[in-house]
Amino acid sequence: MKPVLVINSGSSSLKFQLIEDGKAKAKGLIEEIGSDNARLKHNGHEETRPAQDHDAALAWMLEKLDLANLQAVGHRVVHGGTKYTAPTIVDEDVEKGIEELSPLAPLHNPVNLAGIRALRKLLPDVPQVAVFDTAFHATIPAVAATYALPVATAKEHGIRRYGFHGTSCQYVTRRANLDNLIICHLGNGASATAVHHGRSVDTSMGLSPLEGLVMGTRSGDLDPAVPFHLIRAGLDPAEIEGILTKQSGLRGLAGASDMREVRAKAESDDAARLALDVYAYRIRKYIGSFLAVVPGVQALVFTAGVGENDWRLRAEVCGPLAHLGIELDDDANRAAVGVDEPTSIGTGPVQVLVIPTDEESEIAAQASAAVR
Repeated sequence: MKPVLVINSGSSSLKFQLIEDGKAKAKGLIEEIGSDNARLKHNGHEETRPAQDHDAALAWMLEKLDLANLQAVGHRVVHGGTKYTAPTIVDEDVEKGIEELSPLAPLHNPVNLAGIRALRKLLPDVPQVAVFDTAFHATIPAVAATYALPVATAKEHGIRRYGFHGTSCQYVTRRANLDNLIICHLGNGASATAVHHGRSVDTSMGLSPLEGLVMGTRSGDLDPAVPFHLIRAGLDPAEIEGILTKQSGLRGLAGASDMREVRAKAESDDAARLALDVYAYRIRKYIGSFLAVVPGVQALVFTAGVGENDWRLRAEVCGPLAHLGIELDDDANRAAVGVDEPTSIGTGPVQVLVIPTDEESEIAAQASAAVR
């Protein structure tokens, strides 16, 4: 397979990988875009220079890469709504469509689009492919996707469950090689997904990536009346959005958003210990609900940074679930940190697996398939 360049644009950062035959030939990160001191980290080296926008950052990236015979550029795009349910070659109409979906993902789609537009100018002869986080969840049935709102209101404003982390879930489902799964993607963002016959049938994130599990800085589930209560207390909607998306979750409960910091604090801090308990409890609730959704669950899968590396968290989640057929092998669980391949850590009727995710290789594979 010819190489595919994978781009993940953030508001002030840019991650990139050059992937050929499923393996990364080069990878890097540009941070502090929009400043005179942007930093590029690439293959063990670091340098600094001005990069005032994504155009400048991407041009800098291109200086570092050998893009001979490039097949395509695959872009991570967070929200495809109901319009984009498969990897899509980008043209002017697709650009417009992604822009129109920005109100559903205001922190993500605009910067994803900035990367697309910049590389369409810098590499005009190379196909640009948008790979959508929401696409894997397009199979969620109406009974799971529908909120109990007035039908006309929901339709007018596009309100339904979309789900996210779909690229990771699709990769993990393929690596598990099983039909019926519960996937816990646990990183700074966190979600649980129910997979039946290899297809997503429910997921914890909804209209936005805010719903569901407790996350690094996001609240996850809460009473919808909370924002109204805060408005009556004198806060404006922008303040409330900031609280729920950037100041809540582990950061709000424990004063730190990184699980490693929270776990270290929990040794002497009751608030941090409670934060860990709440985090694990919410995951268990979703596992229990998805066991009711998916007949014959074959495996519970842990993936992403926390899921792959925090054996204590896996024990905290699974410890009380023996009555549901979920039991851990303590030695195997402790050893399964930073594994390269799918690893079994369970002893009960429901397998428990640690599967390292690789969203970049999945994006590359989907982009390659789209241009072929």
